[in-house]
Amino acid sequence: MEIKRIGVVGCGQMGAGIVEVAARTGFFVTVREINEDLLARGLERVKKSMSRAVSRGKVTEEEMEAAMGRIRGTVDLAELSDSDLVIEAAVENMNLKKEIFQSLDELCDPETILATNTSSLSVTEIAAVTNRQGKVLGIHFFNPVPVMKLVEIVSTILTAPETVATAREVVEKMGKTPIMANDTPGFIVNRLLVPYIIDAIRAYEQGLGTKEDIDTGMKLGAGHPMGPLELADYIGLDTMLYVAEIMYEEFGEPRFAPPPLLKRMVAAGHLGRKSGQGFYDYR
Repeated sequence: MEIKRIGVVGCGQMGAGIVEVAARTGFFVTVREINEDLLARGLERVKKSMSRAVSRGKVTEEEMEAAMGRIRGTVDLAELSDSDLVIEAAVENMNLKKEIFQSLDELCDPETILATNTSSLSVTEIAAVTNRQGKVLGIHFFNPVPVMKLVEIVSTILTAPETVATAREVVEKMGKTPIMANDTPGFIVNRLLVPYIIDAIRAYEQGLGTKEDIDTGMKLGAGHPMGPLELADYIGLDTMLYVAEIMYEEFGEPRFAPPPLLKRMVAAGHLGRKSGQGFYDYR
């Protein structure tokens, strides 16, 4: 199946990045937000990101204008019905995602592939609410989408091989490198990354070293571009807590259990870069 039109549900940080990358690589994109204000902000986010790419010489002004011309915004989910592929990039809430997929299943052509950008939730559980379980999978981009080259393609025991093959072609056309992952909490990257960051938070909590020394140690000693506490701030401490809780609930292993410090910081509203304060102060 040739994919020409892509629908995106959600135009927040992740959704806007997916819209930008899809439009820049020749796809026609319809993006839906829940109200006009969020839609306008999301489309402005896309435009600003592309403008930065122009200023850095990544794309020309003409290429940017052409890409923006391939983007259509809407607040009506039904306007995604003519999409060949729909990528859901709503917040990490299982009930909300199920509602979206049920609606998309009714609205879209039976051949339309439905994908979720979830980083932690069960793709199988999401697929189960549809009547096209063989055409549902995970396409997990990484933040920031225009920069990060990796995409996890997550297949369930129900996903048809041709659905996976089509998703892989789309991801490669977007200039990304796909890796194949099974539908288990955290997939590949977060399954390995989350306990690493949790261990770093626990080490800081126990006084193993200052946050600066822990981060510098991993940057200069292990060759990481960003230390674990810096990375936690970048991801968002609320997101870290949420993913850790899902993985701990699924596996019951102590290494996934969120440290008390992480819980207290989230309760205090110290969420990292997004709130201006996390392990580091960004104000």
